Amino acid sequence: MKLIKAYIRQDMFETVHRALNKEGYTSMTVMEAEGMGSYSDPEKRHGSLKFPTLHSKVVKLEMVSEAEHVDAIVDIIQEHASTGHEGDGLMVVLPVERSIRVRDGEQRTYSV
Repeated sequence: MKLIKAYIRQDMFETVHRALNKEGYTSMTVMEAEGMGSYSDPEKRHGSLKFPTLHSKVVKLEMVSEAEHVDAIVDIIQEHASTGHEGDGLMVVLPVERSIRVRDGEQRTYSV
């Protein structure tokens, strides 16, 4: 199992979400976030009341997937989130060692 984290432009999320759903990838967690760094789009940065420096508003998308689906998911996000400009975002893929279902405590262990 793998954890995919994608930080993408807010205005690209709906397109990414539709493309993932179309291919059957429907389970995800989505959060609004503010990012900063060399990937920030200088034309879309803004001041924030919570954070005094300039940030770009982003969507953080998280998905846990079987390893054999990771490349397809990453490719879909890449294709549908890219504008070709700075600030398009970043994706990371991390190993998942164990999952625990909150409802009943059922655990699964995965080889890393």
